[in-house]
Amino acid sequence: MNTKPAKTKINLLSLSKQELADFFVSIGEKPFRATQIIKWIHQRGVSDISLMTDLSKDLREKLLKECEIRAPEIEREEYSEDGTKKWIIKVGEKDLIEMVLIPENDRSTLCVSSQAGCAVDCSFCATGKQGFSRNLGLDEIIGQVWIAANSFGLPRESASRNITNVVMMGMGEPLLNFIPVVEAMKLMMDDNAYGLSKRKVTLSTSGIVPKIDELSKVSDVALTISLHAPNDQLRNELVPINKKYPIQELLDSVKRYVASCDDKRVTTIEYILIDGINDDLSHAEELSVLLEQLPSKINLIPFNAFEGSNYLKPSGNRVKRFQEYLKNKGYVTTIRSTRGDDIMAACGQLVGQVNDKTRRKERAQKNKIQIKAI
Repeated sequence: MNTKPAKTKINLLSLSKQELADFFVSIGEKPFRATQIIKWIHQRGVSDISLMTDLSKDLREKLLKECEIRAPEIEREEYSEDGTKKWIIKVGEKDLIEMVLIPENDRSTLCVSSQAGCAVDCSFCATGKQGFSRNLGLDEIIGQVWIAANSFGLPRESASRNITNVVMMGMGEPLLNFIPVVEAMKLMMDDNAYGLSKRKVTLSTSGIVPKIDELSKVSDVALTISLHAPNDQLRNELVPINKKYPIQELLDSVKRYVASCDDKRVTTIEYILIDGINDDLSHAEELSVLLEQLPSKINLIPFNAFEGSNYLKPSGNRVKRFQEYLKNKGYVTTIRSTRGDDIMAACGQLVGQVNDKTRRKERAQKNKIQIKAI
């Protein structure tokens, strides 16, 4: 006897606000139902459609038949002595990604992944050494925020802001997964969802120039540039995408982005300090001259070691000397505290699981395809 396969349910976490409105129209409902659903899912953390009491019983029954609310599955959780929390999350059958929650006084910053692996292959980053597997869907990106928000307890209070900041700085290059990342950030800033301001949602990029220009047309979130070198010769070694989009092209695109924003915008420049590679005072001098063209603040990040890397963390004195030089040149210059390194949750240490030996050829081919598309 032939049996039809079960109909796949629509995962409401995978739909943008506009897609939700279109879906409700398609089933004979008003578009405002999308806002109601967004409040239940993202503001209140509810995954049981039967509990959505401002929807009619008939509509709830229809949604229960056709839809589900399914976040990515948590593989495990790890806790650092400093309070940092890391989730290892299953995405699909083969890959794991990581996200990190960093509490600090009255703030909680969530570091979110946008890809399983990364094709950009920065030499100081553990994620890039794993290769690229695939882009994450909207449900897998905003699902990370949903999981973290629910970790503070349910039911959520509608006015609660347990997560105060979200940074797209986890695994992957966000601008190479453009549409899902943009739609996820829109939900993060939606007053009916997570209600974060545009200053509290940050996208960090290695410098995909055309996508920065594209982003300026649809969003004005905070932009952070992973620079890490003050000249093209050195940056070509540390951040290989620089060979396609050199520093001046990158900074010009950032200036265009800033000009498109309706406020006075200061761009954060991330600079990982690697002992004997880019941490000399001559590099600080070059950096100070380079950034004269762009209102910016500088976030220095001492290198965090990971297996397989020959790079070393500079001494505290070298880091402080680099900072003092830039401060004396008038730049707001901070040193990022290393958080979560005892659970490999610090900057540059996220690896997830895309390193299965049987998949090396597959990943190498995907790397080539993604890089070609840049």
